[in-house]
Amino acid sequence: MPEEETPPETKAPPPEEAPAAPAPARRRAKAPPKEAPEAKEEAASAGASAPEEKSAPKEEGPRAPRRAELPAEKRALLRARDDLDRRRPRFGRQARYRYYRIGRDMAWRRPRGLQSKQRRHYGYRPKVVRVGYRSPARVRGLVPSGFRPVLVSTSKDLEKIDAKVEAAIIARTIGTRRRLVLEEAARKKGIHVLNPIVKSEGEA
Repeated sequence: MPEEETPPETKAPPPEEAPAAPAPARRRAKAPPKEAPEAKEEAASAGASAPEEKSAPKEEGPRAPRRAELPAEKRALLRARDDLDRRRPRFGRQARYRYYRIGRDMAWRRPRGLQSKQRRHYGYRPKVVRVGYRSPARVRGLVPSGFRPVLVSTSKDLEKIDAKVEAAIIARTIGTRRRLVLEEAARKKGIHVLNPIVKSEGEA
């Protein structure tokens, strides 16, 4: 029947025109905000000033050396001492494997028994301490980095230290507050501290 047919004006829109409505909302979401250019300028200015802050070192006084200034002969003796340390046996007290109270701290006592196999240097017994196992006398007492350790308790003790060949060891009885003061004073004078709380990266 021609009267029941829907007129062409009231027909539904074609499917192609349906998604056209949410498109502007997506464009608004992707569009940068109005303050973006100003933010870029601030970021650029901050980036330009950052290298200046990094390039300006905040150091006072000479840089503390990491190793002592030793002649070639002493450096060779230090290497020889390291080789001796690797080959030196662990000296243990007699019957340390039998009694826990004797072997727990690896203390040394010279064997004195008349029938002691360790005193008579039997091969299956531990080695006995002898003078031949000692390190070279000229580098005896030096730390592996070549410094001679000096015990420090006050700032006056730091004035007696030669920073080229000596290093400071802060006494264990010093509290944290005074220890930090001593470390800062040693850093300004270019003295290496062997037991620091704060490790500085500015050492040479």
